[in-house]
Amino acid sequence: MKFDDKVPIYYQIKNQLYHEMITGELEPGDKLPAVRQLAVDMTVNVNTIQRALGEMITEGVIESQRGKGNFVTMDHERITQLKEELITEQLERVYQQLHALDLSDEDIIASLEHFIKQRGEQHV
Repeated sequence: MKFDDKVPIYYQIKNQLYHEMITGELEPGDKLPAVRQLAVDMTVNVNTIQRALGEMITEGVIESQRGKGNFVTMDHERITQLKEELITEQLERVYQQLHALDLSDEDIIASLEHFIKQRGEQHV
């Protein structure tokens, strides 16, 4: 996994695992790899993985079962909520950046519609 130096690594790991949950690569009830295995796979320190997983447990996205490991929550509603949170977070970031370029809401909407139309034409 390639990391962005501007964003904390544990946060990027959380987002990667969120993405896997939202896309169904990790399904509700799936067991996550062991902490040490995740650290090896992602070439990061074990403590970094533990921080990411600890926050995810606090958020209710994964559940820790003593002696068995960490599992994706069975709460489908929580995963749907997570998806909505991530979408809102991304939209907020883009919205702020575009407003910083002095675009009005109408300009942002028009630009987004134009972008989507162009993307659609590229994928035809």
